[in-house]
Amino acid sequence: MSRGDGMNYAPQGKPRPVVEKGEFVFAAACLDHGHIYGMCNGLLEAGGTLKWVYDPDPRKVGDFLRAYPDTRPASSLEQILEDPEVKLVAAAAIPNERGPLGVRVMRNGKDYFTDKTPFTSLAQLDEAKAVCARTGRKYMVYFSERLHVESAVFAGQLIRDGAIGRVVQVLGLGPHRLNASSRPSWFFEKERYGGILCDIGSHQIEQFLYYADCRDAKVLHSKAGNYRSPEYPELEDYGDATLLGDNGATMYFRVDWLTPDGLSTWGDGRTVILGTEGYVELRKYVDIARDKGGDHLYLVNGEGERHLHLAGQVGFPFFGELILDVLNGTETAMTQEHAFKAAELCLLAQAQAIRIDGGWRG
Repeated sequence: MSRGDGMNYAPQGKPRPVVEKGEFVFAAACLDHGHIYGMCNGLLEAGGTLKWVYDPDPRKVGDFLRAYPDTRPASSLEQILEDPEVKLVAAAAIPNERGPLGVRVMRNGKDYFTDKTPFTSLAQLDEAKAVCARTGRKYMVYFSERLHVESAVFAGQLIRDGAIGRVVQVLGLGPHRLNASSRPSWFFEKERYGGILCDIGSHQIEQFLYYADCRDAKVLHSKAGNYRSPEYPELEDYGDATLLGDNGATMYFRVDWLTPDGLSTWGDGRTVILGTEGYVELRKYVDIARDKGGDHLYLVNGEGERHLHLAGQVGFPFFGELILDVLNGTETAMTQEHAFKAAELCLLAQAQAIRIDGGWRG
């Protein structure tokens, strides 16, 4: 797992199988983003069997097979889609190809698990909704900044237990290190990556819906721009947005590609969740100048102040829940409505964003 490069950040947890070996067979495809390793790690730790891998680039397949030597290289995507044993396809395609790929997977009778962001246009989202409804298949999304962070998982448990009362506001900070020299060309092409609010902003919006228990929300304001990378004119290295949930909860989030080289990890991701009876702060990946490890949770409520260091203590239940959802037709890990709503709101935030390049003076 790379602490310096978010594109190759692939958390590993303790094995907690929910099925017997061979009971849940899945495949990996389209290895364009390193998050595919985190996705596969989670499913394997929950008892999944990784049978196939496919990508048109043999170098990517070779790297993948070195990490997962029991996997077979498929000669084509069709070989995976035609295998009746495969129940789910996990993929981390180029963002603007994720929606069409998911539609293809679902039409072939398999569930789909994609890296975020799941779509780059509302038309892709509408098509996926229609195919999902028609086929009954799942279109699940790897929102790793909540699902694969132990402090974030535990925060959800605290909120469900009433530790901070009703959630009033969520503040999300999602800084990332650019590492431009290691990025593929598509990363700098807006039509392909979708824009910063569509891309890494999707993490923040999904967390708001989850923690504040919103089924819907409105994007009140959003903006995006390029402050530091004029050599990449289509890159947005900064974005922020304000949302209002259908239950009155609010959110502000900021995402950026401005993490300085001196930080010990790829981004100082933080979340502050304010409730009527207290608040929680998550320092997900580092506690700067204090502890280079992540998963720090700070809780303040009527009982006092607490600091919990949760690395290795909570686990990642989403993956086992997803496997059982696929096998049983349930929606414990994440509802389809929730996944699609998070996708819709990040697309709307991107579409209505005010451009802020170059500064403004009245």
